[in-house]
Amino acid sequence: MFLNCKTWFSFHYGTYATKALVEHAELLGIKTLALTNINSTADCWDFVLKCREAQIKPIIGTEVRNGNRLCYVLLAKDNAGLHAIHRFLSYFKQRKIDFPERPDFPLDRVWVIYPYAAHPPIADLRSQELIGLDVGDTQKLDWQDQLDADCWVILHPVTYQNKANFNLHRILRAIANNTLLSKLNKEDIAGPNETFLEESVLVGAFARFPSVISKTMQVMQQCSIDMEFHVDKNKKFFTASVEGDQELLAKLAVEGCRQRYGPKNKQAMERVEKELKIINQSGFNAYFLIVWDVLRYANEQGFYHVGRGSGANSVVAYCLRITDVDPMELDLYFERFLNPNRTSPPDFDIDFSWKDRDFIFEYMILRYGRQHVSLLGMYNTFQRRAIVRELGKVFGLPKAEIDVLANQREWNPEDGIQRWIQKYGAMLVDFPNHISVHAGGVLISEKPLHEYGVVEMPPKGFNTLHMDMFEADRVGLFKFDILSQRGLGHIKDALLLVEKNRGKSIDIHQVKQFLRDPVLAERIRKADTIGCFYIESPAMRQLLGKLKCSDYLTLVAASSIIRPGVAQSGMMKQYIERYHDRNKVEYLHPKMKELLEETFGVMVYQEDVIKVAHHFGGISLEEADILRRAMSGKYRSENKFELMRAKFFANCQAQGYAESVTAEVWRQMESFGGYSFAKGHSASFAVESYQSLFLKTYYPQEFYVAVINNFGGFYRTEFYFHELRRNGGEVQLPCLNHSDYLTNIEGSQVYVGFIHLQGLEESFGQRIVEERQQHGPYQDLSDVLHRLQPQPEQLNLLIRIGALRFTGLDKKTLLWEANFRAKRVEVEEPAHLFASEEVQFSLPKFDVDRLEDLKDEMDLLGFVVGDYYELLDPQHLHGTHYVRELPQLLGQQIKIVGRLVTLKETRTIKKERMCFGTFLDADGDWLDTVHFPPVMKQYPFLGNGFYELHGRVMEEFDVYSVEVLSMRKLGYVFGRGND
Repeated sequence: MFLNCKTWFSFHYGTYATKALVEHAELLGIKTLALTNINSTADCWDFVLKCREAQIKPIIGTEVRNGNRLCYVLLAKDNAGLHAIHRFLSYFKQRKIDFPERPDFPLDRVWVIYPYAAHPPIADLRSQELIGLDVGDTQKLDWQDQLDADCWVILHPVTYQNKANFNLHRILRAIANNTLLSKLNKEDIAGPNETFLEESVLVGAFARFPSVISKTMQVMQQCSIDMEFHVDKNKKFFTASVEGDQELLAKLAVEGCRQRYGPKNKQAMERVEKELKIINQSGFNAYFLIVWDVLRYANEQGFYHVGRGSGANSVVAYCLRITDVDPMELDLYFERFLNPNRTSPPDFDIDFSWKDRDFIFEYMILRYGRQHVSLLGMYNTFQRRAIVRELGKVFGLPKAEIDVLANQREWNPEDGIQRWIQKYGAMLVDFPNHISVHAGGVLISEKPLHEYGVVEMPPKGFNTLHMDMFEADRVGLFKFDILSQRGLGHIKDALLLVEKNRGKSIDIHQVKQFLRDPVLAERIRKADTIGCFYIESPAMRQLLGKLKCSDYLTLVAASSIIRPGVAQSGMMKQYIERYHDRNKVEYLHPKMKELLEETFGVMVYQEDVIKVAHHFGGISLEEADILRRAMSGKYRSENKFELMRAKFFANCQAQGYAESVTAEVWRQMESFGGYSFAKGHSASFAVESYQSLFLKTYYPQEFYVAVINNFGGFYRTEFYFHELRRNGGEVQLPCLNHSDYLTNIEGSQVYVGFIHLQGLEESFGQRIVEERQQHGPYQDLSDVLHRLQPQPEQLNLLIRIGALRFTGLDKKTLLWEANFRAKRVEVEEPAHLFASEEVQFSLPKFDVDRLEDLKDEMDLLGFVVGDYYELLDPQHLHGTHYVRELPQLLGQQIKIVGRLVTLKETRTIKKERMCFGTFLDADGDWLDTVHFPPVMKQYPFLGNGFYELHGRVMEEFDVYSVEVLSMRKLGYVFGRGND
């Protein structure tokens, strides 16, 4: 009898998790249950699955609301009715308009139930339209009413579990309305009794109206939903048939194999044929061809891209030029990518420049149809820090106190509000907050996507299905990962800049030449990699230095062992030690030597988990990949993890391995199975790293301008300007006659783009450039005023940053004249027949103050384009050491001054905060520091700027750092030390 139940996918309203709702109904013996989330069917597939497990008949619908006002409840009679509901919700949600007072679509497969408080006249109701009654409404219904019409049903809402959850519901409503809990209105919240009742109690409340009970039962009986899980619902063919797809893919793969490996490579051709057979058996011919087609279009448009992910394990993908990693050269397991037992789809991650990706989305939509293509959704959930902030606002705490609470881990038990935040915050963890868009997942279905869910139009402007990747996988919809990456923007723009600035065209795909280049090898060995994709972070540069990495295969390994699973398990240090001293290599078992000799007995890649599970643990390659996926957490809820674990241990015992050896092998597998990379993925990253490094090495100025203009990288933009200067770039402040909206380069002269000028309107910055391009350089202040007619505050920004220095006038003179003329214009008549004569006056000579100019740069750009150490009193550098001196100071306590670049906080085993710091010294060299918990407590960081550091010089594998023992913040010379 429960036709109106909500879960937490009634965002900021319901308090039941989907599983909890079904379990509660099962506990009460309920045999039929309807899910009607507010303007949503987000968890309908999960709900149906949970109901099947509990032997409850599921009904799917939605509660349609405009704001707080309940319009009606829609219930699907069958799958066609559910599709109609999806289309209906999608239409209005995409257009962000109110739902109609009465549904305006054919209702033959849908029940419409209006609330008793606001229903149309009974005489106007269509056969599928009903009026719902809650328990309290029975007092308003007389006997004559129920005799007159067959339109009444029980509509008791279920929103929350109990009083505590009612309070949580109220908190959610306050969050949704961005108001204090105390300021909620009655209409903002659910009724006081919207909980499950014993079904006998609910029926008993309507005992006087048996026809209402019978009509409700009739509605329940006429609703039936049938959903198929793990059945392929993707676009079936790329051509017109399975046979056509098979023939085309084989043709492309064989042709590609001859191009990649030569016409007579028998081993490569055998691998291609083996893969094609599995691809065809698994039904993934169309999947490969769609990816191939997308990249063909990208190549035609000049969109630079990189194919990575486990797809790099496929020779067919390599032959189709989906990836540039040779799986045979690296001995990559195809089974990691695709095998007969794998029900989930293969995984291609295709990276595009962030500027190009939307064009790829548009192509896929046009190519395969708007009804069949959408982005994949995801659900942002409430987590600790956000919860504390939201609850703090709801309970009326001031922002300063909320900031403190958000960062602390301990609570004051004497503070009542803190107790509430702690109690309800714990209940709120993992609640869906809102739907957002997956990082790059695209779905292409055979049937219209409305058959599976609601399709919304987020601000990005592309259809997005209300379904996350885990649900899509279970439903049978496979995602194509079309990702954006700033690193590719760096490469693409650098190539364009080199061609424009130097007249050189570079083939960036000549990767094998890069791998043999001794200059690039030396750059990697010295960890001179700032700006290069994936190898520029402090942790990665330290790892490269410790490994003395100078070749491709070592870089491939480094890309994986830097990942959390390997690093945190202690195996990263073990790998470095064994890399330098092969005498330290120990194998847990002779069998492990066969499997892990390449990586010195350490499991580095996801393939290593597969190899060990298969060859050591006796599990098939297909099952080993299932185990690998289980270790990543994807199958834990389905008990796959425990099943595979039991099988592994049983097999090892049967082969006579010592229990301690088996346990340690399993520990190592599990410790990083979900975090390490596939070897092909690491190899793809390493290829892109080499491409970035090639450009940085031979065309550093163009490369750093490209990095700056893509606003992407591990560090803030100012540090790429720093590297640009170190590599010969002559960085100039913005100039009306030379700067573009983005930073540009002319020879070695680099002009900071107007985009960096804080407070300058984008449209005005673009207009400056367009006007100059159309009518030539600006001549003087009068010319600027006449041609641009700038707002006074916009002109003042340009003058203060020095963008009018071409006039030959100092900034103070320009500011005086500009503001005088602006005021004169205000008091003059609005129009004159003839131009008035320019007023002439003489000004005193103003002093030029370098510190004032630096302060303007800091205020308006957020950084200075020259030497930052001009901002520091030189006395602070007396008696300091420099990074270049550290090898001679090992073990000694030193004083060194550094400008803070970035911090990485972590926790010790005892859960205490410690930190790794990165600084620049006065020479511009990079300094790494370690701050252990006692020092962190006594000497906390106080924001960006200069620090005087006192500490001990440390070394590990010839990489030097400073263990900080004390430090103090140093102010800027113009008094902005806390900026």
